[in-house]
Amino acid sequence: MKIQGKMFIWLSVFILAMAILYGVWSKEPVGTTALFLAFGLAIMIGYYLAFTAKRVDAMAQDDKEADVADEAGEVGFFAPHSWQPLSLAIGGALAFLAIAMGWWLLYFSAPLILVGLFGWVFEFYRGENQNQ
Repeated sequence: MKIQGKMFIWLSVFILAMAILYGVWSKEPVGTTALFLAFGLAIMIGYYLAFTAKRVDAMAQDDKEADVADEAGEVGFFAPHSWQPLSLAIGGALAFLAIAMGWWLLYFSAPLILVGLFGWVFEFYRGENQNQ
């Protein structure tokens, strides 16, 4: 993570220099603001990665002598199938369509979004309240 933190911090320095140069040269406020916001995002990510790298064990990408296989292993659990993203996608599409066509369409999109979110959060819920 140290490498990624340094990369984002150097990227933010470059973006800041380009934002200042662009702002002085073009005198255009929208592009200058966008570049300064991009600088803020890059510095936040770089700071987070550098801050986190001090608190976790060194990873394989931080070792110059590491092999690709050194970072191999289980990444995590991924659901084999789920219908919840489809419900969220249709609900989100209808919600954005409501902005263009009319706010009444939110009455149809809100239940789809809520059902999708609720289903996705509790898809693999296992606990004492589980119905058997």
